[in-house]
Amino acid sequence: MTLERPAIGQWYKEAESAALFEVVAIDDHSGCIEVQYLDGEIAEFDTESWGELVLIPAVEPEDWRAPFELSDEDGLDPDEPLHPGWGNPVNSIEPDGAWELEDY
Repeated sequence: MTLERPAIGQWYKEAESAALFEVVAIDDHSGCIEVQYLDGEIAEFDTESWGELVLIPAVEPEDWRAPFELSDEDGLDPDEPLHPGWGNPVNSIEPDGAWELEDY
């Protein structure tokens, strides 16, 4: 049984199946814990099911990007938005009207 509270970004290994996964989301309101296995499969546990799992805290595997065909050259920086304009609130402002047209 797992008494450890899950943390986003933490890797675990299931004792029974030896499956390796990372906690990717926790919804405190609904009590759901979403995990992603090393092969890319997504699963969801409720807090009761999580407590019944026999888990071993694990370190992030070196080849965790392999199932997603990602490499270091892909330039994926978790602190940088996927698109340069995303996250900039000024980009969501729409102009009042068409250019060079006046309202009468």
